[in-house]
Amino acid sequence: MNELVPGGNVPLPDGPVRVRVPGAFDVSALVTGEDGKVSGDGDFVFYNQPDAPGARLRGDTLTVDPPRLRPGAARVTVVVSPAEPDAGLGELPAPLLEVADGSGRPLARFTPRRPGRETVLLLAELYRRGTGWKLRALGQGYADGLAGLARDFGVEVVDEAPAADQVPDPDGFLTAVGSARAKAGAPPVAADARLVSAARAHAAAMAEAGALSVETRDGVSVHQRVVRAGYAYLTVGEHLVSGPRTPAEFVGYCLHADGTRRTLLEAAFTQVGWARVTAGPGGDAYWTVLWAVPLTPEGLAGTTAEVGELTNRARRRAGLPPLAPDPRLAAAAQAHSADMVARDFYAHTDPDGGRPWDRAAAAGAARRTIGENIACGQRSAADVVEGWLNSPGHRANILGRDFTHLGVGLAGGGRAGTYWTQLFGG
Repeated sequence: MNELVPGGNVPLPDGPVRVRVPGAFDVSALVTGEDGKVSGDGDFVFYNQPDAPGARLRGDTLTVDPPRLRPGAARVTVVVSPAEPDAGLGELPAPLLEVADGSGRPLARFTPRRPGRETVLLLAELYRRGTGWKLRALGQGYADGLAGLARDFGVEVVDEAPAADQVPDPDGFLTAVGSARAKAGAPPVAADARLVSAARAHAAAMAEAGALSVETRDGVSVHQRVVRAGYAYLTVGEHLVSGPRTPAEFVGYCLHADGTRRTLLEAAFTQVGWARVTAGPGGDAYWTVLWAVPLTPEGLAGTTAEVGELTNRARRRAGLPPLAPDPRLAAAAQAHSADMVARDFYAHTDPDGGRPWDRAAAAGAARRTIGENIACGQRSAADVVEGWLNSPGHRANILGRDFTHLGVGLAGGGRAGTYWTQLFGG
């Protein structure tokens, strides 16, 4: 096994490579081209977005499969930062990088000098050299934080939503919507430029096809367009409508049916984006209106906790003890939800053959019995738990007598919207 020094490199074998950094660190990775820039925000792999083509983050281990990286990828930079937000790298032991092949055979190790005031450390990079790949030890400190590092690599880091006054509203859409919501006792919504961009793209695609659809003939769903526009959501709703000519007509149309009225007046939604595109000889109007709650760490924690509480409420009604939260099961559940979004699948078995118990073990959850519920498309904790309870197989997991612990994950942006995972352990 090679002991590397800064600048030292080692050739990598064909196939997957595992990079592990044990200890009180968060591991991240940036997939870049020859220009050293990412092709989009999806090239930034971190705890809240643990999957990209050819790269998977599970706990303290990053697995990179170079042939499966996105087209044009030439480098994967491995980054570490303190796991505790208030901690500095200088307060921690020097990180240890362990490199192994896909079967776990050790290839190299690297321990950089202990950082000083740096908040992020570029630990190593996997890079293409000819037809093969190599790993180079770096050990380069970075003082501007993970967000600053991401910006320098070309990731668009949005500190706050664009102001509502940056979105033009010549037809008075917000006024019409705000009036209807106020009459129903719902708070107003603010315009978001990213949601407007996604709505325009989807309305244009529907107009070109001459049909209303969640997924247009280019194979892209409205939910995927939201994420591609740079908007990460906790929950999202949509109106896909043809016919109304004005915002007032649109609101009137929505108020006349239960489903469309419920979305229009949903008090939880805080932001909106809208577009109307006309097409065809008759000038048919195609509307896309997107309603959303932006993703925040607090919102994610609150929603997953609500799923746990509703689950335990059902168990108490059945005379069963509550399930205790397990952070390792939660990490595995969150990673599976994000993986289903990133790799566009919906199943208990992932494309690599991994099963629920494999994911639990990889996250360090020492549970003898494992069960899993998944769901997609539901917009709230109450909706998803109700759906599981109405399904015999999912209900059996929720009321399983052998289960003692629970982890919950959710991620938005896939074809069906939001993807939910419950991972049970006993």
